[in-house]
Amino acid sequence: MYAIICDGGRQYKVTEGLLVDIDFRETAETGDSIEFDRVLAVGGESGLKLGQPTLSGVKVTAEVVGLEQGKKVFIQKFSRRKNFDARTGHRQKYTRVMIKSINA
Repeated sequence: MYAIICDGGRQYKVTEGLLVDIDFRETAETGDSIEFDRVLAVGGESGLKLGQPTLSGVKVTAEVVGLEQGKKVFIQKFSRRKNFDARTGHRQKYTRVMIKSINA
């Protein structure tokens, strides 16, 4: 069984036991439980159920595994003949969760 959930403007296809990196949540700590109630579709042996736009009464439960950081991205700025050259970096933060159950 799989589900398509929406979180933070992104859609994820999840199954039980899958590790997913979602947007960083400041209040989430390791071991906390998160419920995703914006489920767009659920598929399994009985077929596919689509919501318009979401399915009512369907929830996906996940447990916070930890906090992760993405790959470092460098930003290079340069203006010719102006003696300007700047380089900065950014690492995006993510919350890693493990999908525990899909209640359809």
